[in-house]
Amino acid sequence: MELETIIGLEIHTQLNTKSKMFCRCNNYAVNALPNTTVCEVCMGLPGSLPVINKEAVLSAVKVGLALGCQIPDFTKFDRKHYFYPDLPKGYQISQYDEPIAIKGELEIEVLENENDQTYQRKIGITRVHMEEDAGKLVHPENTDYSLVDLNRAGTPLLEIVTEPDIKSPKEARIFAENLRSVLRYLGVSEANMEQGNLRVDANISLKKKDEKELGAKVEIKNMNSFKMIEKALTYEEERQKEQIELNNKVVQETRGWDDAKGKTISQRTKEEAQDYRYFPEPDLPPINFKTLGWDIEKIKK
Repeated sequence: MELETIIGLEIHTQLNTKSKMFCRCNNYAVNALPNTTVCEVCMGLPGSLPVINKEAVLSAVKVGLALGCQIPDFTKFDRKHYFYPDLPKGYQISQYDEPIAIKGELEIEVLENENDQTYQRKIGITRVHMEEDAGKLVHPENTDYSLVDLNRAGTPLLEIVTEPDIKSPKEARIFAENLRSVLRYLGVSEANMEQGNLRVDANISLKKKDEKELGAKVEIKNMNSFKMIEKALTYEEERQKEQIELNNKVVQETRGWDDAKGKTISQRTKEEAQDYRYFPEPDLPPINFKTLGWDIEKIKK
């Protein structure tokens, strides 16, 4: 049975603006004590109102243009609902059906074999959208509790979503490396995976080569280096192949990469868009670039 691997990436990068996405808190207090670079907005206190960071929007436009995306005249923010201890409001301000950039591509060059033969492929970009980060859970050793640090809450993020155009774990790694180069060249992000300001999640499925229908999609998280991306996807590719050859059903789920054990581990069933109950963010005005007088062509040049 000849199987084809289908991979799509969801990449979050932290923007290096001076302040957070919707408030004036310091966005660069890396070694600050827990819960010291926070305010009523990023802690989600009742009555507090967010304000859009103009520099973050400009950075998002630059990234979209560099990836050959269309920048629609109109974009807006939405509320994405989920409940987790490090999400103080009970929802994340993100973008859903009107993202800031759509339909782009990034070309990669892949070394095919030991004879130094290479091939080029264009990987489609579905969308680029803005959102805020959540806080961080800290798990002290030898305890039965967790602590919440909200310093990171409200940090401006860009999520870059690819088309399912990637055909191998190696291509996935090369794409992520190339994207990091673009982000650094633009000066919008430090894009260091080891510091957590570039985070890569991968969706992988396998299908029979002669069939159009895609297999069950598995999302992999906790990949903290480019080497780890290729390693985790290679393991998951083999795991799914084995399940298919044994006529077992591949479950659509989210799995985490355990580097110490060298394998992916089941975490939870995969959410769908309707699970997040998106609706337009009522506390933020939509952005209309023409009304604001932004010249997108000038930014592009």
